[in-house]
Amino acid sequence: MDRTQIEKHPLKPFLPPQASILMLGSFPPSQKRWSMEFFYPNFQNDMWRIMGLIFYQDKEHFIVKAEKRFDKEKVEQFCTEKGIALFDTAQAVYRTMGTASDKDLEIVEPTDIASLLNQLPHCHTIVSTGQKSAEVLCELFACKMPKMGESCTVNYQQKTLQFYRMPSSSRAYPLQLEKKAEMYRKLFEPYA
Repeated sequence: MDRTQIEKHPLKPFLPPQASILMLGSFPPSQKRWSMEFFYPNFQNDMWRIMGLIFYQDKEHFIVKAEKRFDKEKVEQFCTEKGIALFDTAQAVYRTMGTASDKDLEIVEPTDIASLLNQLPHCHTIVSTGQKSAEVLCELFACKMPKMGESCTVNYQQKTLQFYRMPSSSRAYPLQLEKKAEMYRKLFEPYA
């Protein structure tokens, strides 16, 4: 491994004080692919389209159409209002093939999940938004991998948490946007 190629996470955790849900991906794509300086920044990623469908029945709710980008301020306000915290399961990675694909990520420094949870006293739900983050969290929680779109109860740091395994919002994951939204809708129904 070429140590000069190790990437540190470019974003700070987004931790609204009242957040009850912590969503964890694996690691952001390289910054040349970003449409905003926030989580799930690639315009080809469907996370904010999924949220638009669930909460506003509009997949383009968070899109600045004329500029082909997501509206960072609108996304941040939404996450704050809904109590959604965001970060990733890796603090530093090495891209074995130079791509954004999870299968090409080698985690050099995992995220200190306990530290994130200590800053989120109201958090009762952790969501993995892809295979790599699900694997990291299953190892951390010493639990069996939930089926896609389902959850299990875990005990971690003297807290009982609901741990959801959700499909990746990447378009590389072979599931239609509407089907992904249906799976995420079950998780977010109490907040919609």
